[in-house]
Amino acid sequence: MTEALMPTYARAPLAFERGEGAYLYATDGRRFVDFSAGIAVNALGHAHPHVVAALTQQAQKLWHVSNLFEIPEAKRLAERLCAHSFADRVFFCNSGTEAIEGVIKLARKYHHHNGRPERTRVITFTGAFHGRSWTALSAANNPKHLEGFGPVSGGFDQVAFGNLNELRAAITDETAAILVEPIQGEGGIRAASTDFLRGLRAVCDEFGLLLLFDEIQCGMGRTGKLFAYEWAGIAPDAMALAKGLGGGFPLGAFVASEAAAAGMTAGTHGSTYGGNPLGTTVGNAVLDVLLKEGFLEEVVRKAAYLRQRLEAMVARFPAILGEVRGQGLMLGLKCVVPNTEMAARLRDAGLLVVPAAENVVRILPPLVIEDAQIDEAIGLIERTCAGWAEAA
Repeated sequence: MTEALMPTYARAPLAFERGEGAYLYATDGRRFVDFSAGIAVNALGHAHPHVVAALTQQAQKLWHVSNLFEIPEAKRLAERLCAHSFADRVFFCNSGTEAIEGVIKLARKYHHHNGRPERTRVITFTGAFHGRSWTALSAANNPKHLEGFGPVSGGFDQVAFGNLNELRAAITDETAAILVEPIQGEGGIRAASTDFLRGLRAVCDEFGLLLLFDEIQCGMGRTGKLFAYEWAGIAPDAMALAKGLGGGFPLGAFVASEAAAAGMTAGTHGSTYGGNPLGTTVGNAVLDVLLKEGFLEEVVRKAAYLRQRLEAMVARFPAILGEVRGQGLMLGLKCVVPNTEMAARLRDAGLLVVPAAENVVRILPPLVIEDAQIDEAIGLIERTCAGWAEAA
């Protein structure tokens, strides 16, 4: 029988029946340490009791009503996100791609609202990934993702990641905004320097542009602060969120300052499912945990411990591993051997990781990871590399 699913994924021959914390249990009985977290989605691991309880209680009451009516759960989550960020306004959607579409629309609407309708173009960066919608693919301009789909959508100018001189040269009278990931995930766990992010803020202020941050993967506590922009001591004008925001439930958002969101009035944007009672109840439950006293400080501590252990592996196996990249619990191992083969061998050993560009495997454990589970994962990496080295 022909497979009913479209063959758009190269899926591993593995299926899971349940998860608990940092572990996944396959249908064949094997247990895996999950350092993929659903590609940085399952921020609190699998089946977190507080999130499960909130979801179960809400599911028995109300799932969806549409944005034709007030949604108290969404209002509460929006207020909490604003209270703990630069933002004044929040729009809820269902995915990171939708959030990216939203911040781009917001940037264009902002300039139209302020009498500069010609300002429509957005500057993006090499190595970026912003999602799979047509606009998001055009923004990232990755030939691998665009092949076969015709000409890209207009409105984007791409410059080298980290190069402020090239950025300034690309600004024209039609430039509306700069869109950047503080840490490129799909692009190979490439972290922007603090000076670069501060430079982007200064350029936007100088030229009257909006600074748009894509924190879909690096936000919601993954770097050890609630949002990655906090490390640079600056704030964007708008920001796209998803992944960890729902802790595994499909939930996205874009947030913005009052000034940046001024043009987003009734009828300018919408979503049928966005901000539904079920999704935003889960989002509030996730935030309950992330905002607990000492939680993010523990993420920073555990991240430092994990990085130290990974760097020891790099030093021990230089013919297999090249370097450790990233920040917090959004780390990457640049491989000397093929990263896809490394991911496959680690999977066979019982550790799940995620390949990325530049021959990197992403290390994305849940934020609730324990030291003993870090040690277990490092042991699996060590065993895999040692076996590889012996066979060479």
